[in-house]
Amino acid sequence: MDRLARHHSILFMIMRRMRAPLILLVLIMSVSVLGLSLVPGLPDDSGNPTRMSLFHALYFMSYTATTIGFGEVPNDFSEQQRLWVVVCIYLSVVGWAYTLGSVFSLLSDRNLRQAISTLRFLRAVARLREPFYIVCGYGETGRLICGALDRMGKRCVVIEIAEERLGHTDLGSYRADVLALTNDDSANLAVAIAARLLAPKVPTLCRAERRDTAANMASFGTRHIINPFAKFGEYLRLALHAPSAWTLLIWLTGLPGTTVERRRDPPRGRWVLCGHGRFGRFVAETMQQETLPLTVIDKSPPKDGRIAWVQGDGTGAPALEEAGIRQAVGVICGTGNDIDNLSIAVTARELNPTLFVIMRQNQIANQALFEVFESDLNMVPSEIIAHECLAVLNTPLLTPFLDAMRTRDDDWALRQLRKLTGRFGWQVPEVWSLRINLQQAPALYRRLMQGESIRLSTLWHAPHNRHEHLPLEVLYIERDDDDNLLMPGGETGIRPGDELLFAGLARARSELELALRNEYALHYLLTGEELPRGWVWQRLAPRLRRPPTPSTEL
Repeated sequence: MDRLARHHSILFMIMRRMRAPLILLVLIMSVSVLGLSLVPGLPDDSGNPTRMSLFHALYFMSYTATTIGFGEVPNDFSEQQRLWVVVCIYLSVVGWAYTLGSVFSLLSDRNLRQAISTLRFLRAVARLREPFYIVCGYGETGRLICGALDRMGKRCVVIEIAEERLGHTDLGSYRADVLALTNDDSANLAVAIAARLLAPKVPTLCRAERRDTAANMASFGTRHIINPFAKFGEYLRLALHAPSAWTLLIWLTGLPGTTVERRRDPPRGRWVLCGHGRFGRFVAETMQQETLPLTVIDKSPPKDGRIAWVQGDGTGAPALEEAGIRQAVGVICGTGNDIDNLSIAVTARELNPTLFVIMRQNQIANQALFEVFESDLNMVPSEIIAHECLAVLNTPLLTPFLDAMRTRDDDWALRQLRKLTGRFGWQVPEVWSLRINLQQAPALYRRLMQGESIRLSTLWHAPHNRHEHLPLEVLYIERDDDDNLLMPGGETGIRPGDELLFAGLARARSELELALRNEYALHYLLTGEELPRGWVWQRLAPRLRRPPTPSTEL
């Protein structure tokens, strides 16, 4: 009904704008036809003047008004008729010129083009016959998420108010969750409220950079609220007291296809923070939780009087010197201006070459400048949000795995990191989850329900060669009885209903799905025998396996 109403509104808009030109054309045609039927023509054989019928007059004016005619029909015209036709030709030229001008003006009308685009968008969405994600906002974060989802073969519907940004979707060559990822908290809040009211069961992921906005979203039942500054504060705290766990987290939650570089771990000691805005406040809270001394450089004093403060912006050496940059172990360049952050980093590194430098990168467009400087850690809000959204959307089981991982010591995380990166390298692996049920693993589920005991190590082998180890690892098993397993061993038994979290290469995922869905492939993995396929071979196989009857010689 909504699409039908929009269709009618577009037609009404067109008819209203074209009302005057159409009326003028009708009047010109009517007067021309009527006049041509009344003007006397050449005399007939009896000397009486002939007159054109209304049909012949309409026929003549129809092709004359559009093509300037093919001749005089049905008879030659008199001088009076030719004079009238000349008048009609110029009248029609004026009428068509006015009409075409109105058409061009209508086609360039922004409201009409927006209405047509909206209708075309609604039709394209209505034609989708598969689940899709709605991405509200096609900025830096939206482009990262759309690109990652497209590589995973999942559809996206983009909603963006800026036309220049929508033009980038055509350059992306892209092949029913809602993601509100604009850089405006009020816009994201509006999307969260609209999604909650229109589709309460659809999970919504929203970006919020202010605590009050996040609280408002939570009051409407928004399931996933992502604050890039708070999330980075969590990462930084983990990196300070468990650097191996932090590296493992970054490696598992990175964008597929990218490579994570292992760098030195953040040291403990005195830090200098430049900028105490929305980002700086979360960093300061992290440092206080880790009981690390911190000095803030900002133009305004922090509200928390316990924090040491130096007035300035950090781009000059005097403020950095006063903050004790030479005795500090690290500096955090956290202003909202990328050029200022680069200036702070360069000046601080000149004063103390051993500093651990953390830089806030506000715009991905400045990536080349940040890469040249080679800081120890970059905080890019769009990338943090993209990583978190992909982790929630693609592998919901990854969150409980990371929570369980944080309960282990850093030595355990280091062993797992060496084990996984030793097999797969530092390129971000594909992480996916799979539940042992009739829909996702029918062949395995049927065998388990029949009482067979199958170990986890069975899934580690290739269905075409059971002696080949697939490039994958099982990270986590979630069970209905809360007997969850972290990094389970190969002797672990599989139960119906288990949900498994995997990490590995893309080809391993496709081969694993084949083994879990195909009865023949699973039987080969379990027994080493290949079941006969086809009606004839299924009946011949028992006879072929039967031992031959010994012959008796007479």
